[in-house]
Amino acid sequence: MAKPFLGVGLKFPLQWDEAGNFQQAYYEESVHQSIWVILSTAKGERVMRPEFGCGIYDLVFEPYADLTLGQVSLAVQEALLQFEPRIDVLDVQIDSGSDPSTGLLLIRIDYQVRATNNVFNLVYPFYLERSAL
Repeated sequence: MAKPFLGVGLKFPLQWDEAGNFQQAYYEESVHQSIWVILSTAKGERVMRPEFGCGIYDLVFEPYADLTLGQVSLAVQEALLQFEPRIDVLDVQIDSGSDPSTGLLLIRIDYQVRATNNVFNLVYPFYLERSAL
């Protein structure tokens, strides 16, 4: 079933089809890719939109502690609330895995697409600097 109300955009990263045209991301895939772009962009990275992005990159050198994990969760929720109006964030969970010394945080985001009420999740890997551990 077509869902044009969710939008269509360029695939990220940019990809081309056999005819040399840019491939497009449709509907829920467009939403998923938008979330990934928001999380992958540090605030201040975009010249014409310095406020765009996620504040998790301000926390890279913070010590590995419950407070930092809470700040990561809050930064993700705030960024998605501000920059992705097509979703409701249901839950953000941070998993440090079995070996916190790697600095790897797996950020699991459960979200609901407002227009369809379909629920999805996304796991975004993020690294704290090891010297902060």
